[in-house]
Amino acid sequence: MPRQGSDSYCREEVKRHDRDRYLTALFAPAVERRGLFALYAFNQEVARTAEVVSEAMIGEIRLQWWRDALDEIFAGRPREHMVVQELAALQARADLSRQDFEILLSGREADLNPDPPANLDSLEDYLAATSSSLMRLALQALGAQDGELADKTARHLGIAWGMTGLLRAAPFHAAQKRLYLPQDHLFAAGVKLPDLFELRGSDAIDGVAMRLAKRADEHLEEGGGLAAQLPSQALPALLPAVLARRYLQRLEKADYNVFAPAFQQAPPGPIWWLLPAVLRGRV
Repeated sequence: MPRQGSDSYCREEVKRHDRDRYLTALFAPAVERRGLFALYAFNQEVARTAEVVSEAMIGEIRLQWWRDALDEIFAGRPREHMVVQELAALQARADLSRQDFEILLSGREADLNPDPPANLDSLEDYLAATSSSLMRLALQALGAQDGELADKTARHLGIAWGMTGLLRAAPFHAAQKRLYLPQDHLFAAGVKLPDLFELRGSDAIDGVAMRLAKRADEHLEEGGGLAAQLPSQALPALLPAVLARRYLQRLEKADYNVFAPAFQQAPPGPIWWLLPAVLRGRV
């Protein structure tokens, strides 16, 4: 049995730290919604590793703690931890992939490396490991995993959502002197890192953002076509794609300036962006 209050703990953690996924999970049935909150709370725990540790070794220890906790969940002996208990309850009723958890954790190890991705392929591999694997797990939690079709859908839409998230978080990462934009794109555009780290916009930075935004659009287009072939219960796991489209539209209106207040300000009521997709039953 999960610990008392573990469900509300996970829900509140996701609401506080991952508002967008929180809103998408609200459209799932109650039992499945609880499972999504468990997955997204777990994701928050591991995604912020690089932000809460002072050195890479401590981050590795933190990620290993979660590997051990997952081993115990799959062995039927979950440890006393709010998120672990909720994940164990989800695993008891859903066919979750231990491999997808491992892919996600391995992807998060890259956050402990100060070097940015060398090129677009490296960036997409990182996003597939972190964002797409989480979307696959969400599909599994909803009972909507459909083999290769679901895997391809999650890969495209997960990369699109992750790339959009990195563009939105560019000022936050730059202030921490952390880079997730591909090195080859930065070099080809002539981006001056002091401009980026001092949060000074430039045409060069805008150009890199535009190319990444267009690439995210391509993934949304391809993933959206595949998503239409998945069962209807898959929809809550795929709804981040709807938000990604709207955020990318805001970036385009801001002339691809990731520092522009018009792009960075929280949108008024993103849940209304989701309702048309929910009503038509597809992203």
